[in-house]
Amino acid sequence: MQALEPVKPNKLVKPGHIEKREFEYTRHGTQALLAGMDVATGKIIPLIRDTRTEQDFADWLDLVLASDPKAAGWHLVMDQLNTHMSEAAVMKVAAIENTPANELGVKGKSGILKNMETRAAYLSDPSHKVVFHYTPKHASWLNQIEIWFSILVRRFLKRGIFTSTEDLKTRLHGFVDFFNERMAKPFKWTYRARPLQA
Repeated sequence: MQALEPVKPNKLVKPGHIEKREFEYTRHGTQALLAGMDVATGKIIPLIRDTRTEQDFADWLDLVLASDPKAAGWHLVMDQLNTHMSEAAVMKVAAIENTPANELGVKGKSGILKNMETRAAYLSDPSHKVVFHYTPKHASWLNQIEIWFSILVRRFLKRGIFTSTEDLKTRLHGFVDFFNERMAKPFKWTYRARPLQA
């Protein structure tokens, strides 16, 4: 997400005049949002960082797992981003599953860590306490956090003015807190598909 600030202030709505928004802006930097949604409550679990590395994703996994330490199991739905099939993610799940180090192998060479496919297969193992479910490519609509990202853009980012990355981060945490307290609820999908015709 970009911390953008207009070069000149926007002109607000007045009787007989529409709002005028400045199209030139100053870019103060970016922040990466890693977020997950508890589909039972609709609450968001965010992690905001300067980067989006596999270690950042592993730190976000720690947040998710700490949100309900007594959970019998976790089913995490996510896209096929490289960090979602990373060595750090495998190491987190391996620690929970007590997978022997010799089975893990060496990244890029052997074992579970050999490549993204072997790591994804390990992370998707349904016998694990933490199971990753990867959406097919071009199927983001299957992942409910993508619906929330749309809400985030429309209600927070689209008209936001941010003077720094710290301002963006602080206000984003405020928005997520507000959402979790006042707006969070499970999404109910109501679309009924038409039958396929040959």
